[in-house]
Amino acid sequence: MRKNFVLLAMLGVSVLFVAARFAADTLVGTWKYTVSNVSPEYQSGTMTFEEKGGKIAGYLGSTDRSEMKELKINQDKVNFKLDFQGSLITIDMVQKGDTLKGIVVTNDGEFPIEATREAK
Repeated sequence: MRKNFVLLAMLGVSVLFVAARFAADTLVGTWKYTVSNVSPEYQSGTMTFEEKGGKIAGYLGSTDRSEMKELKINQDKVNFKLDFQGSLITIDMVQKGDTLKGIVVTNDGEFPIEATREAK
């Protein structure tokens, strides 16, 4: 009985690892985003997710890239923080195919964000 439990536990962990890896792999690439109800200079841009050393790293911007802090990918959920004008903002999104939708949380309030994967 104990042998079966250990085997099932190992199988369960393996399935979770594969699912997390698949979610991260589907995120890699460049995404164009728009944020609603903010100043024009902050309404649109790009975010990039790259694989580095077996881990996913994320950046906002194309020329002056800001690194995403505390990037977490859990199945279809993507969360990270970003240093922005002296404060930390939080971005929470859900991925559905080639679309990310969510919310940007700042000291000034919460704003909807939507991103679409760019064609390769």
